[in-house]
Amino acid sequence: MALTTFAAVTSSVLSLGLLTVVQAPFEHAFSARNGAHLAVQFDGSKVTAAQAAATAHAAGVTEAAGPYPVAAALDTTIGMDCSKKDWAGHDNGPITVTTRPDLGSTSGMDQLALTQGRWPTSPGEIALPWQHYAADCFGDSVVFSSLPGKPSFKVVGFADSVTDSATAFATADGFARLTAAGAKSDEQMLYRFAKAGTAADIATDKQAVAAAAPAGSVEGAQSYVTAEQQATGNAKAYVPFLIAFGILGLFMSVLIISIVVSGAVASGIRRIGILKSLGFTPSQVARAYTAQAMIPAALGLVLGTVFGNLLAVPILGGATRQLGAASAASATIPLWVSAVVPLGTLLIVGVTALIPALRAGRMPTVRALVVGRAPKAGGGQAARRLASRLPLPRAVSLGLAQPFARPARAVLVGVAVLFGVVSATFAVGLETGFNKYLDVSTSGFNVASELVIPAADVGVPWGLYGPNDPRNPHLDAAEVAAALARTPGTKAAFGWGDSGATMVGAPPGGEPAKVFTVTGDFSWTDMELLSGRWYSEPGEAVVGDKLATAVGIHVGDDVAVVQQNKQLSLKVVGINFDISQGDYTVMTDAATFTAAGLTPHIDQFNVELADNVNGSDWSASAAAALTPLNASVQSNSGWGKNIVVITMGALVATLTLMMIAVAALGVLSMVVQDTRERVHDLGILKALGMTPKQTVAMVLTSVTLTGLIAGLIGVPLGVAVEKATLTPMGNAIGRHLPPSVSHTYTAGLLVPLLAGGIVIALLGALLPASRAARSRTATALRTE
Repeated sequence: MALTTFAAVTSSVLSLGLLTVVQAPFEHAFSARNGAHLAVQFDGSKVTAAQAAATAHAAGVTEAAGPYPVAAALDTTIGMDCSKKDWAGHDNGPITVTTRPDLGSTSGMDQLALTQGRWPTSPGEIALPWQHYAADCFGDSVVFSSLPGKPSFKVVGFADSVTDSATAFATADGFARLTAAGAKSDEQMLYRFAKAGTAADIATDKQAVAAAAPAGSVEGAQSYVTAEQQATGNAKAYVPFLIAFGILGLFMSVLIISIVVSGAVASGIRRIGILKSLGFTPSQVARAYTAQAMIPAALGLVLGTVFGNLLAVPILGGATRQLGAASAASATIPLWVSAVVPLGTLLIVGVTALIPALRAGRMPTVRALVVGRAPKAGGGQAARRLASRLPLPRAVSLGLAQPFARPARAVLVGVAVLFGVVSATFAVGLETGFNKYLDVSTSGFNVASELVIPAADVGVPWGLYGPNDPRNPHLDAAEVAAALARTPGTKAAFGWGDSGATMVGAPPGGEPAKVFTVTGDFSWTDMELLSGRWYSEPGEAVVGDKLATAVGIHVGDDVAVVQQNKQLSLKVVGINFDISQGDYTVMTDAATFTAAGLTPHIDQFNVELADNVNGSDWSASAAAALTPLNASVQSNSGWGKNIVVITMGALVATLTLMMIAVAALGVLSMVVQDTRERVHDLGILKALGMTPKQTVAMVLTSVTLTGLIAGLIGVPLGVAVEKATLTPMGNAIGRHLPPSVSHTYTAGLLVPLLAGGIVIALLGALLPASRAARSRTATALRTE
C-alpha cells in the first residue's frame, strides 16, 4: 500500500509541479510586461512605416505597437578587448537589433526588462540578453562582423523581451550607425489579438496581418507560443507521461487499498467478533481498520512528496533562468502542490478504506464469531462441473473454476493485473520511442565510418571562430572529394558545413537558425523526411521540422537566407527530422550558394567505408592524399546522448516497475485471502492425495485465466495511452515525430505483452501458492 501511494504521489507531485513551475514564470512575465502575441517583421524595401502602422487595424487585432526599426540576422563576435582572452574574438552568433523611443519604458506593449547594468545612452552602446553574450566579457565590446567596417558597440546592459521580439537594443543613433555601415533596416510591428490561445490561432492572426500589408512584405514573425516553447519545452515534455502515470497510480492506489482493507476484514472476521463482544462499537471497529490502511499510505505519501520534489530539481534545469530568474536552482515545486497532492490522495485513501471498514463494523457479533472460512455452498459449482470435463489434470481444472466461486474477487484480481499490463505496455512503447528518438539524433550528419576535417581544426575547441570568420578553416570540397574517391576502400562520402548564413524571419530567441551547405550523396545516412522531397536543383532547400513549425513554413514556400549581408531566396521542397545539428536548420546544395555568388562552407566530410575495410589501414592510405590538401582523418567517436530523453527513460522504467510490483502485490493479497478462506477445502484435497506440486498448480491456475483476460484488455489500452502521450510530448518541444519514432509497437513487442497479464498474476500468486502447498493437512482440517 505504501508503494502504490508512493508511485501515485511521486508522479502527481512531479507532473502538477512541473506544469506550475515551468508555466507560471513565463505567464507571469508575459502578463506583467504586456507581452506581444506576435511580432511581425516587414521588408523595409516593400513597405513604408505608415503602411506597417496601418496593419494595427487588421482583423482580430486588439492592441498594436510600432513600427520599430529592426535589423535582423547580423553576425557578431566578442570584441578583442574582452578581459577573458579565451573569449576574445569568439563567435557570438547572429542577433536582431532594434531601437525604441524609450527602451526602459514601464508602460505599453512588450516592456523590456533590464537584468544587469543599464540601458544604452550613446551611439556606441548596446544591451543584449545574457544568453547572447559571454557574461565574463560584460562591459566589453561586441563586433558586427558581417558589416563593412565591423562597427563595435560596448555592452552596457543585459536585457530582454519576454517574447524575444529582438535580441539587441540600441539607441536611435546607435541603430543609425548600423544602417550606415550597411545593415538592412526593416519595420517591426507588435500585436495582441482577441483570439491567440493556440499556435493555430496565431497562424490565423498572422494571415490577417499579412492581408492588411502590401503583398510579399512580411519577412518573418515571432509568436509568443514559440518563445514560451523555447523557455519551457524540455521540462513540459515530461508532463504528459507523468500525468498518465499519476492517474494510473491513483486508480491503483484506490484498488489496492480496497483489496488490502477488504482482505484484512475477511481474514479478521473472528477477531472482529471478539472485539465487538468485548464492547467495541461499530465506529471503533471501522476506525481501527481504516487506520490499518492509513498508516502505510501516509508513509507512501510522505516519501512520494519528498521524492517528487527531489526529481524536479534536475528536470527543471534552466527553465526559469531563461525568463530572467537569478538562478535555475530557484525553480522549485510550490508548497501548495506539495500539500494539495498528498492531502487529496490521503482523502481518497481514507474514503476507500472506510467503506469496507464500515462493513466490518456493522457485522453482527454472532455471525463474526461462528462464520466458517469455506466458500458458500454452491458457489461456482457449475463452473467446476464444466471444468472437470476438460482433458486437463484435476488440479488445473479446479483452479480454472475457482474464479467463478468468488467472481467479485476475481474481478478485483483482474483489475489489478489490468493496471499492471497497461503500465507495462505504456512504458514499453515510451521506452521504444525514446530509443528510436536517440537513434535519430545520432543519424544524418553524425553517421560516418571516418571523418575528414581541416588539419588546422585538429585539437582546436569547437566553435571558437564563427563560420564566416577568416580564421575558421574550410575544406576544398572538390579536391577532398576527388582524393577520397581515389582512396581504396571508400564506399561513399559527402561534405557539409555551416555556411554562416541564417534565415530571415527565424525566431530571434533561443538557438540561431543555421544554413548548411552540402555536397555529395548523403542518402546512406538515413536522414528522414517528414514531408516533401530532398532538394535536387539549385535554389531548392529542405527545412528542419522545428524551424518550419515555429515560423509556419510549408513545402512550396520561399525562404530568404542571408550570408555576410547578402540575401538569397530558396524554395522549400521538403521538411526533415534531422535533430543532430540543432533545432533550427536549413539544408541546401553547395552549388546553390556558388550560383548565387555566395560562399558555401564545407567543414567536414563523412566517409562510409566498404565492407571488410580496416579503418586504420584506410586512414593511413587516405592521409597520404589528404595531407597536401590541409585535411586530416579523424575517427568518428560518436555523439553524446540526449540527457533529457535518457532521464525520461529512467523515470518511466522506475515508475513502471513500481506499478507492476503493486499489481503483483494486489494479486498476492487477494490470493492470500482466498487461500485462507479455503484452508479447510485445501485440507480435504490434501487428505484425498493432492501433492504440494498439484496444490501450487491449482492456486496458480486460479489466476491464469484472469491474467490472460486482463492482458488481452490491457495491451490495447496501454497502446492507446502511449499514442495519446507521445504526440503531446513531441508537441511540447515543437516537433512532429516521424513514423520511425511514433510507430513503436511491433509483433515482437505485442505478443510478449499479451502474456504479461499472466506473468503478473503468477508472480503475485506464487508466494501464497507455495505457502498453501507447505500447509499441513491436519492443521488445515482443524480450522473449521
